Amino acid sequence: MNKRLISYILGWVLLVEGASMQLSTAVGLIYREWHFMKYFFYVGVALIILGVLLVFKKPKNNVMHLKDGFAATALSWILLSVAGCLPLWWSRVIPHFVDAVFETVSGFTTTGATILREIEHLPRCMLFWRSFSHFLGGMGVVVFLLAIIPRLGGTQNINLMKAESTGPSVSKSMPKLRNYAALLYGIYGGLTVVECVLLLGGGMDIFDAVTTSFSTAGTGGFMVYNDSMARFSPYLQTVVAVFMMLFGVNFYIYIAILSRRFKQAMKNEELWVYVGIVLSITALIAADLYFNRTYGDDLYQSVHQSFFYVTSIESSTGMAMTDVNHWPEFSKTLILIATCIGACAGSTGGGLKVTRFIILIKGIKKEFTLILHPRTVQTVKLDNKKITHEVSRSVSVFFAIYMSIVIIMTILISLNGFDFMTSFSSVLATLNNTGPGMNIVGSTGNYADFTVFSKLVFCFNMLAGRLELYPFLLIFIPSAWRKN
Repeated sequence: MNKRLISYILGWVLLVEGASMQLSTAVGLIYREWHFMKYFFYVGVALIILGVLLVFKKPKNNVMHLKDGFAATALSWILLSVAGCLPLWWSRVIPHFVDAVFETVSGFTTTGATILREIEHLPRCMLFWRSFSHFLGGMGVVVFLLAIIPRLGGTQNINLMKAESTGPSVSKSMPKLRNYAALLYGIYGGLTVVECVLLLGGGMDIFDAVTTSFSTAGTGGFMVYNDSMARFSPYLQTVVAVFMMLFGVNFYIYIAILSRRFKQAMKNEELWVYVGIVLSITALIAADLYFNRTYGDDLYQSVHQSFFYVTSIESSTGMAMTDVNHWPEFSKTLILIATCIGACAGSTGGGLKVTRFIILIKGIKKEFTLILHPRTVQTVKLDNKKITHEVSRSVSVFFAIYMSIVIIMTILISLNGFDFMTSFSSVLATLNNTGPGMNIVGSTGNYADFTVFSKLVFCFNMLAGRLELYPFLLIFIPSAWRKN
């Protein structure tokens, strides 16, 4: 393990976070929150100083193996979350340290689960920091570093990208990785600005528009009001719903469109399966809500509520307009399925990812075909390209680890004594970086009543889910820390 190179990368993470905190300092200045802005200023300056000390001397050994990239990324996210909670904890806005860590882990991993009961009472600089943590964590802090710092990880930058990018694999055919990372952040920032302009055009004030755009872009869900999006107009709700869906799309599609490879973009199988899942579940829930008279005879309201919440959950954003606990059981079951499937690979969303879902389904179909016709040659293809055995195996192992974590964590969370649906859905919601679950942790609930141990379990889930399990689990394996 190249520990000096890892500490060098951690130094850059501290520099970026320290500089980012000064945005909250500026917000505090604008809204004259003198008492609270100082915490961001002092902590930010301290992080910058510590970061400078770590990056002052570049490591002589620039070689980064895959396990180095995984470890550097996992430790970066842990450091980012712990350091990011300090202004919340030091200011006593969140008086308990574990609660503050939970809130910032939820923010940076774009989960959107909260322990706060009265969000609207927070200072605006604190609310801004919560939403901005989504924006910073959405595309990934290491991807951001790759975009602005040449040769950050030495000669194997691809190993850093692999550790943080969502989906089964990252293509090795990226000759200019820094340009690719910069392009990703350019598209990410551009979509965020467009959404913000549309929200402003719909009458939302500047602070709400900026924080809502940050939360949508990162598919996180932290809002500045207790009722999330319920107070806003149908136009604003629809804009947010559409952009939640857009940020759940693989960003490679946007790169292909910008490169004028329209046919290649439109033939992407994952894109159409993703759209199909969103529209199908929306239609089924809308019909269920309408026929059960959840919103009376108002068909528009049934469709509107369904589309908003399905895009919110499928993209793992977690925003809400109503208490989903009052929905019929069939609709709530579909919501849990959407929570697990999640968004596309290469997006800011969480979940298993649509690509893995497709490969798993096609793999099952292949096995049944081989049972019926043992002598036939069967291959799994995606976008008319053969999926290698290594990728198929990786997806199968990922699913096995995923299910094992769900089972183990549900057992641990059940020690709280809450009902099964609360325990089970809270594990799914945190592992898939969705935020809201069912019952106590529903769309109008929170995680405040769980024990300290359970909150640490949820932090584990959120970090493991955001980093696609492998990078985060690797740091707990002793042999990974031996010299290369």
